[in-house]
Amino acid sequence: MNKNTQVNATIIIIGNEILSGRTQDTNTSTISLWLNSLGVKVQEVRVIPDIVRKKNNYVFTTGGIGPTHDDITAKSISKAFDVKYEINKEAYKILENYYKPGEFNEGRQKMAWTPSNAKLILNPTSGAPGFIIDNVYCLPGVPSILKSMLGGLKNVISGGKPIISHTINLRTVESEIAKSLTFVQENNKDVEIGSYPFFRSRKVGVSIVIRSDEQSKIDVCNSQILKFVNQKKIEIIKSS
Repeated sequence: MNKNTQVNATIIIIGNEILSGRTQDTNTSTISLWLNSLGVKVQEVRVIPDIVRKKNNYVFTTGGIGPTHDDITAKSISKAFDVKYEINKEAYKILENYYKPGEFNEGRQKMAWTPSNAKLILNPTSGAPGFIIDNVYCLPGVPSILKSMLGGLKNVISGGKPIISHTINLRTVESEIAKSLTFVQENNKDVEIGSYPFFRSRKVGVSIVIRSDEQSKIDVCNSQILKFVNQKKIEIIKSS
């Protein structure tokens, strides 16, 4: 893939425990940072109880590939792609060797079922593999296990230029910088600029995050932002 081509991805977080608020999602951050380093920009993140249509260059799902009755991701994706939902012989062998004799029960055998002809994503932590079908990458929901599996995908993902970010922390409020920041954004439309309020040590502040695949563009925006920050005599908070 041409390194100058923008490559996009969607992340789909699957699980009622996320939707209910009982479990906090950290997988989005893990996958997004990893994809950014490969030059893939995350365009959308969805938290759903089931699978939705494929979109963008890559789609990542997390959760729903375990041994219980509500783990329906593989079956749902088989239906979405109109392919058979069947035992993956390679996955079955991996799991059969992973568990002690007598422990590879019916529930655990369910983790060997995938869409027909799916490619496996090997799991160095707990044995149960994820899988790939077309541009959909299905990973487990447990953050530590998911993170351990990403390394095996590094050579599979074809990205563009790695996305770089730069943060400026200010002791101010968003309303004080909104007009000036909008002006910078309008003059640098191919750079992503975001502002995020924070509260530290009983004082409010704003983090301005500049993101681009070119350092020179980040430098231009940084200079323009620092210019109005100095004009307004806003305090810049040094990173410790």
